[in-house]
Amino acid sequence: MQRVSRLTRELSLLATEPPPGITCWQNGQLDDLRAQILGAVDTPYEKGIFNLEIIVPERYPFEPPKIRFLTPIYHPNIDSAGRICLDVLKLPPKGAWRPSLNISTLLTSIQLLMAEPNPDDPLMADISSEYKYNKQLFLLNAREWTEKYAG
Repeated sequence: MQRVSRLTRELSLLATEPPPGITCWQNGQLDDLRAQILGAVDTPYEKGIFNLEIIVPERYPFEPPKIRFLTPIYHPNIDSAGRICLDVLKLPPKGAWRPSLNISTLLTSIQLLMAEPNPDDPLMADISSEYKYNKQLFLLNAREWTEKYAG
């Protein structure tokens, strides 16, 4: 019951006061959500619209939601299946998830990760080394993917 009332409250807040560049809605059931993140200005993802899937587990908020990109994105911390390497999406001791966090916070963290990749904790080693050692090529590839898949 706590999960349902919390999710209802979070979704209502996301609808009335969404973080800039982020929208989130129910996809049928309460535990199946969709979100869109707009690529931030001055990043290779600018003008892109990225769709995400959010699956809320039974034990939420004691367990983090499973979030993945449905739109392909060229990024060192996001793999080809859309999985995201981000500490707040994992339980301790490896992760930083806390029940005080919410879906809005997670989506904002993902938006931040898009703007500031973490090449030292990559899911995609080849993209990570490109980001570290050939940033111009990385930016070019990321822009191309954004135009192709998120345009």
